[in-house]
Amino acid sequence: MLKKLALASVLSLAMMAQSALADTKIGVVNPDRILRESAAAQSAQVKLEKEFASREKSLSVSAKALKADVEKYQKRASKMSNTERMAEERKLADRERSLQRRERELREDLNRRRNEELQSILMRSNEIIRDIARKGKYDLIVQEAVYVGPNVDITDQVIKALGK
Repeated sequence: MLKKLALASVLSLAMMAQSALADTKIGVVNPDRILRESAAAQSAQVKLEKEFASREKSLSVSAKALKADVEKYQKRASKMSNTERMAEERKLADRERSLQRRERELREDLNRRRNEELQSILMRSNEIIRDIARKGKYDLIVQEAVYVGPNVDITDQVIKALGK
């Protein structure tokens, strides 16, 4: 009798849990896809390229000029006095350090601006996700999963809404 009661209890609990899960609506979103495929992300990329194009071009011109000056120096070095050679090497080394500093500053500025743009997109996408969750009566929306069926993936909806 005790076994039958325990079995009945286990079965009823399993049925209740299954019923509760059947009523739960779950959605999955892939933030990497949003940052890769959304119109907002693509326009942010174009904006950053335009914003930093002149500095990148300036660095490229400076690097080519430095390389040309190093090649000239190497051709003339054997004909220079020790003092001239040391002064020229010091001058070239200073220019190279300056160029490296400018490149580092450019990378840091670009990374900072890229992070700002991505953060803005993620904040907007989170607002959209909350709106989709409310309108679609979702109980849970998670980021990424090992497997996502097309009926629970809301990434395309978010990408579409970001494009508006």
